[in-house]
Amino acid sequence: MPSHRGHRVSYTMAVRALCEFAARAGDLDLRFTPAPSALEGTAGHGLVQSRRGKDYEAEISLAGQYQDLQVRGRADGFDAQAGQLEEIKTYRGLLDGVRPHHRALHWAQARIYGHLLCQARGLARLRVALVYFNVGTEEETVLTETHEAAALQAFFEDLCSHFLDWARSEAAHRQARDAALAALPFPMERFRAGQRELAVAVYRCARSEAGGRSLMAQAPTGIGKTLGTVFPMLKASTGQGLDKLFFLTAKGTGHGLALQALATVNQQLQAQTLNCQLRVLDVQARDKTCEHPDKACHGESCPLAQGFYDRLAAARAAMLRQPPPWDAPAVRTVALAHQLCPYYLAQEMVRWSDVVVADYHYFYDTAAMLYALTQAQQWKVGVLVDEAHNLLERARRMYTAELSQFSLAAARQAATAEGPGPVQKALDKLHRSWSALNKAQAGSYQAYDEVPAALLGAVQRAVGAIADAQADRPLLPGDPVLAFYWELLQFMALAEQFGGHALFDVGLAPGRAGRKRPPASTLCIRNVVPAPHLAARHAAAHASVLFSGTLSPPHFYRDILGLPGDTGWIEAEAPFQARQLSVQVARHISTRYRDREQSLQPIVDLVARQYQRQPGNYLCFFSSFDYLQRAAECLQRTHPQLPVWLQTPAMDEESRSAFLARFTEQGQGVGFAVLGGAFSEGVDLPGQRLIGAFVATLGLPQVNPVNEQMKRAMDRHFGADKGYDYTYLYPGLRKVVQAAGRVIRTEHDQGVVFLMDDRYRRGEVRALLPRWWHIDG
Repeated sequence: MPSHRGHRVSYTMAVRALCEFAARAGDLDLRFTPAPSALEGTAGHGLVQSRRGKDYEAEISLAGQYQDLQVRGRADGFDAQAGQLEEIKTYRGLLDGVRPHHRALHWAQARIYGHLLCQARGLARLRVALVYFNVGTEEETVLTETHEAAALQAFFEDLCSHFLDWARSEAAHRQARDAALAALPFPMERFRAGQRELAVAVYRCARSEAGGRSLMAQAPTGIGKTLGTVFPMLKASTGQGLDKLFFLTAKGTGHGLALQALATVNQQLQAQTLNCQLRVLDVQARDKTCEHPDKACHGESCPLAQGFYDRLAAARAAMLRQPPPWDAPAVRTVALAHQLCPYYLAQEMVRWSDVVVADYHYFYDTAAMLYALTQAQQWKVGVLVDEAHNLLERARRMYTAELSQFSLAAARQAATAEGPGPVQKALDKLHRSWSALNKAQAGSYQAYDEVPAALLGAVQRAVGAIADAQADRPLLPGDPVLAFYWELLQFMALAEQFGGHALFDVGLAPGRAGRKRPPASTLCIRNVVPAPHLAARHAAAHASVLFSGTLSPPHFYRDILGLPGDTGWIEAEAPFQARQLSVQVARHISTRYRDREQSLQPIVDLVARQYQRQPGNYLCFFSSFDYLQRAAECLQRTHPQLPVWLQTPAMDEESRSAFLARFTEQGQGVGFAVLGGAFSEGVDLPGQRLIGAFVATLGLPQVNPVNEQMKRAMDRHFGADKGYDYTYLYPGLRKVVQAAGRVIRTEHDQGVVFLMDDRYRRGEVRALLPRWWHIDG
């Protein structure tokens, strides 16, 4: 971590962090290697140390200085009589499983500790040892080197020099960046309606002296909320010493909007001749950037992993010469020029970036890269969460784990083919425990208060057996046993954190007639309330701003997303006028499930009348594909002259583009779509491309056993009066508002929205609709 003494910057870092920064070498190698647990590692260190003589020194605190850098650490052990310093590393399985790039780091750590010890004790020469301890067999393998103190000092100074070159360069860039941002005016001629209000709230949140501050901002389309959040967060960073800004999105379209806003800021910096550009990094998904999807991520398989760390420094230097943004094409160009993997080069460039644009999971998931770096580097970060209403369902998926009995069957079959052994035996025991649970179940679905102890024990034994086998003979990617092992690990991790925020449920697969065996099932630890998992992420950020056009009611999102109790709230003024949008309630129509058949003709008649009155482009939203299809058939029977095109299940990107291509300025017709699907949010059809929408649903999630159990869990977690609202009403109306929001996109648009259900007359429903709407009916 840097500290400031006057105008001089000094740095303090751990031995391990220095080595990870400056001593990595060789291949990128992501092959699975079963590692000892933290407890096993600690016990292993203790056992090795206990085997040494009475004069053996363990856990020696050491520190050393090189120019402005102080390096600290704790050496594992020193045998003064033998003149040997030891660095102890624990492992499982075969020693060959400790990859060369890991060994290079281990030797670097040992040599650094060797220098620090020589310096502290005045030693002229030292034997440095790596002690590899197998936690399974308790065997030691000792590798040694003998070094003169001067050679160890040279090694230490070389690593420190590499770090300081980077650190000083970063400090100079940051000083220039902060000075430029402090002088930066708002990059547009004027603020839009509601945009200044939003920007002020974001700025105040980020300027707070206390860390972990949060703000929720409901900001409608059209006010420029991306720039209205990015600009004030950047301005505030200069006074608060923010290291990074993370702009997190739910979808790829959010990346483009963020990069566009940041390009506007960089253009303004250039126009002001402030001699600085923000380093903007766009982190794309691995499946979009992998050059060799048919190869595994290690040097023996992929040429872009071979020698990755040997060529990384030159590629980083080339990236720094690359003008921003560092988007996917820019990163790919540099990566391939240096024969490196573009995906992992982008991850390496996070340290060099000012702003990172990435998906939610890079900060909020269980193995979130940005969150892990923030913790390890103790960065002070600002977090902007775009379209934050999506974080609820995304986070639920992040912290949900499923086990399929069909996957278990495939793993058992593969294990049996290998011959009898511990893995086959453990999987067979898991199968018996699982089948007993199925047999005891009365219906096709059942939720439990906890994961049954017998089942969890069987899962843990299977994980241990596969890990031990994997240590001796690594399984290849695609092996059913290895695939099932990853699922077991996630399931076990969530089982250890199980509580009132989650459900454990069992869903039986439909049985075949005449089969005597119990049907297979899916076990699920289903997250209901992500709050306990997300709270630590919010606390890790200096300031978090969650913004969306639909974040009402705020207490729902604050509660369920684990935001602090003092989270701020702002509802920015809409740039639209009520006269721009005619909102009408068709109070004579009921879209309840029992009334669906009777609703079809009134719905299509209303659509046809409006189209006849004002021809143009419309969207009509339904609660399901079945409802959509039946309405389309009714429309074609009774109003065959009306042009209509339909969303279908599992549309690919080309089909979705073709659907939207029908909405032209001169086009006419009605697109039928499913509420909550690809066309109900994130779609921009301004002007005459879309002049109206029909919403033939209240958007409420389907009443089924899973949702009913989630409602009960919400009742237990938040209170008996909140389960229905939190499970059904609030998520449903959010989808309605998002869909209706496709109609008015600019201050010049005019349009109409028909809400087709009598329940839209209710006060609790209307309270969740936008304030600027004037509703008829």
